[in-house]
Amino acid sequence: MLGEDSPYPLVVTGVSGAVEQANEAARSLFHDGPAWLAEAQRGLSARLTTGREVLACAPVRGPIGERVFEAHPVWADGGHVTWLLIDVTGQQQAMETLQAERDSALSMVQAATELLSTLNLDRCLETTARLAVRHLAESALVVMPLESRQYELAFCTSEGEAGRESVHLDPLTIPGLNEALQGFPPVPVRWIDPALVPGQVLRGRRRGIRSAAVISLPGHGMPVGALVLLRHTAGFSPREEMFARLFAARAGTAISIARLYSDQVAITELLMAGLLPPVIPQLDGVEVAARYRAAGGSSRVGGDFYDVYPAVGSGRHSLVVLGDVSGKGLEAAVLTGKIRDTLRALLPLADDHQQVLERLNDVLLAGESLRYVTLVLAGVERRGTRVALRLTSAGHPPPMIVRDDGRVDVTTAHGTAIGLLDEVTSATETVLLQPGEKCLLYSDGVIEARGGPLGDEWFGDERLREELRRSVGVPTNALAEHVQMLALQWAGDREHDDIAIVAIGAPGEAPPAATGGPGP
Repeated sequence: MLGEDSPYPLVVTGVSGAVEQANEAARSLFHDGPAWLAEAQRGLSARLTTGREVLACAPVRGPIGERVFEAHPVWADGGHVTWLLIDVTGQQQAMETLQAERDSALSMVQAATELLSTLNLDRCLETTARLAVRHLAESALVVMPLESRQYELAFCTSEGEAGRESVHLDPLTIPGLNEALQGFPPVPVRWIDPALVPGQVLRGRRRGIRSAAVISLPGHGMPVGALVLLRHTAGFSPREEMFARLFAARAGTAISIARLYSDQVAITELLMAGLLPPVIPQLDGVEVAARYRAAGGSSRVGGDFYDVYPAVGSGRHSLVVLGDVSGKGLEAAVLTGKIRDTLRALLPLADDHQQVLERLNDVLLAGESLRYVTLVLAGVERRGTRVALRLTSAGHPPPMIVRDDGRVDVTTAHGTAIGLLDEVTSATETVLLQPGEKCLLYSDGVIEARGGPLGDEWFGDERLREELRRSVGVPTNALAEHVQMLALQWAGDREHDDIAIVAIGAPGEAPPAATGGPGP
């Protein structure tokens, strides 16, 4: 008999795969051989004739009842194969558990990667709902409090329907939601009767829903929201419970980061609005155009600035200011904002440039910043078809005047920079623009643009003057654009300083009206 005393099941299968012999241990397991063993026999019988050949064949594995066995071919004779069956149920369960843990860990890594792949708050909320449906539920709802009982909801269903909406919601209408939104440390998962979930949350999908869970989404110090899961099955398995907790922690962190970033962006935009170059107001009978480019391709603000103030009160002059704070970047931009605010407060003194500069100097010296600023002030007054300018420089490159006959005059206005010395000196020059003539105010980012054919040459004053000679008759707006383009082209792909340009022009005389009448 075939190993009747062996504790291991032994069977002999024929060419057809049917069990021809079985020992007592095997007979206690089955009456007819398992289908997977017969299939393995048919695959071997066509090519095996000896025991030596069968030793090279790999074992096969399959279920017998509720157990899992591994069948090892140990001998072959004329197409008949003897099999040794070994119970590997525990090993199989361990492998399945390990694989499930690996799959769960991989899913968590993938979910965390998707959650942290964006700083956009709306997209992060939608991603949380979508991933919850992929891994935990048939429908999911993310609830994030805003203010005054206003809540942002992001939902996703198993059919792929997803979206967001802002609604007024009483968290007490959903059992466990108020606790999940307020609890810290995070409260445990709260299972509730799906019938108690409002239709606003279920979105008309009560059919087949057997359970609902409310999970807190922990953030930095307090929950940032809650996750409501709707499932076709009751409760979580231990593995789902662990995954749900880890997922909620990752989702809460991602939402918290995205919300913090969103708040910072909103605050930055609000503050940035006061630092960005202003829209140029219209001055009666005077053309004014400006251009600005901060250093670096991604910066929006820097240390250069300009402002145009129409005449106020009893003052006769409008005031144009162009300045350059030492350094560049955000720190220079912040000081720029302070200087602009100070100059705005000094507008009642706008006709007295020296007094404006002295008061501004006092403000900068009283502050903690070690930076200074160079300025050029232009008092602008229309006189018939001409424009009168009172130009005062405080350590700034002198303005240039483009005359209608092709000359370019460099003004003699000069003075000390603001914020360096206790005493401020300045000299003011009065210039009269005839119709069509222009005055160019510019920061040193234009003349100190480094580049050109040799790669390390400044654009310089003389090159700027030559280009202005060629720009006679060019409209004021086009002149400002042209000068900025020249500086940027000269620098090419190299770094450049902040660039600020203001062009002031006297409108050209209108052509004489055509007279009617017969010809000669």
